[in-house]
This record gives sequence, C-alpha cells and structure tokens, in this order.
Amino acid sequence: IQISTDNQVDSNASRDAHIEEQVRQRLARFESRITDVEIHVSDVNNARGGASDLRATLEARVNGVPPVAVTEHGTSVDRAILGAARK
Repeated sequence: IQISTDNQVDSNASRDAHIEEQVRQRLARFESRITDVEIHVSDVNNARGGASDLRATLEARVNGVPPVAVTEHGTSVDRAILGAARK
C-alpha cells in the first residue's frame, strides 16, 4: 500500500501506518487477488483558504481485471481514506 499526499496535506508516518493497517483489514478478503493499492490524498479547498475538504482516491490493482478506483471526500485524512476503502 502506497500513500501519497499533495503539498497541502501534512505527511505523518504514524498516521499512515495506522491507516495502512485499517485499509489492509478492510481489503483482507481480496488479499490474494490484489497486487497493489495506491492512495492519493489532496485538499481540494485549502489552497483557496476554505475549510479543509480532503479527497482520497484509492486505486487497487486486481489480478485479471482492470484497476478499480474509488474516491471519497472527508474532513480528515483518516475519514477520507477509510471511506474510500469501505467503497
């Protein structure tokens, strides 16, 4: 699992490790078929001075099918990523 953020979102190693574990748990039933998961987090409003509105895009590469991508918005990195993982 690779987590990347834009320059508006602070990176935090301990938070990322916790999120990675949560995503692994949510995707565990597909573990044998998933080859790679990429998570991209960006703040869609902060550059304009508005309230934090984070967008997380989760893309999973699965054996034998095209990549699956979902997007979720949230008020925190955790909420956005875990919401995407639930989808």
